[in-house]
Amino acid sequence: MFQSTFHGISKIANSISKLANVIGTLVVLGLVIIINYDVFARGLFNSPFRGAVEVVQFSMVLIVFLQLPDVVRVGRLTRSDGMLLLLEHKVPKVARVIHFFINLLSAAVMSLIVLAMFPEFIEMWESKDYFGIPGVFTAPWWPIKLIILGSAALCTVLFILKILIPKAGGSK
Repeated sequence: MFQSTFHGISKIANSISKLANVIGTLVVLGLVIIINYDVFARGLFNSPFRGAVEVVQFSMVLIVFLQLPDVVRVGRLTRSDGMLLLLEHKVPKVARVIHFFINLLSAAVMSLIVLAMFPEFIEMWESKDYFGIPGVFTAPWWPIKLIILGSAALCTVLFILKILIPKAGGSK
């Protein structure tokens, strides 16, 4: 019973992480278009795209946190796992225990990020605070905080699923 529930949650979490990855990729494409427009407008018409720096800063955070859950899902988070690969072949039980603790620690760190970001998101939502240069480019902070919050929450779920169902939680 619980196993089928976890597999259902895993399917939903994996689908959301894939969708977020696609959106992150579209943000990269939009960023390429904006930067190229800025270069051409600056060179040909001596009229750069106002706010290009702010858009790049905003986009970089979006890209990282939109694509992070999918990186966790497919098990490509940057780490040194040479020793783990050796242990998987020589002592698989020890490797499973180490994977368990890595996923547990990762879930704990991501949940701490959720706990830290939630009050920041609420504050930015209520204050309508923004970043940028008035008259050039401004954007509210709350969407960035929401993306970080949602990404960390989804990563927490994915790491927990990797603990509960080691193969399905990280399925591709």
